[in-house]
Amino acid sequence: MNATDTQAPIDTALFRRVMGSFTTGVTVITTEADDAVRGMTANAFMSGSLAPPLCIISVAKKARMHDLLAKAGHFGVSMLAKGQEQVSQHFARQGATEPDLSFEHIEGVPVLAGVTASLAAEIETRHDCGDHTLFIGRVIGLREHSRPPLVYHAGKYATLDYKKELPADPAIDFWELEHD
Repeated sequence: MNATDTQAPIDTALFRRVMGSFTTGVTVITTEADDAVRGMTANAFMSGSLAPPLCIISVAKKARMHDLLAKAGHFGVSMLAKGQEQVSQHFARQGATEPDLSFEHIEGVPVLAGVTASLAAEIETRHDCGDHTLFIGRVIGLREHSRPPLVYHAGKYATLDYKKELPADPAIDFWELEHD
């Protein structure tokens, strides 16, 4: 008998609350399908590799965007800026009002204008992950606008409060950390 056979099932509501305790940025994932830009709000986004430059998004299999991504073969990631809560709600299909949206393209991939930063990626591979699919994209273009980010924690939007400006510590490089 393995350990999972005797383990009590995980309470899904508690699981959502615990996972929501991790503060994340807010992104809008975009692609172009049938001559229209389509998008969805997501916080399941992360860097994957420096060499080659890869990023990862996690998309629910039941989401409309899931099949669009597979068909398009590419995606954009727009990292939302402070004050763009309405944009996030619009792409999460929760907004009461239609925000003013403006798109631009990076290497032919649509992204939102006026955000903190954005990137374009071509889908390299995808992996099954329960009720989601992990799409791994090879980054083909980047833009940085240096606006303060919009963040999400415990089901609420927030912004960062920087303590003070300090230069980056050259001794800490999260891309190169090794543990014994």
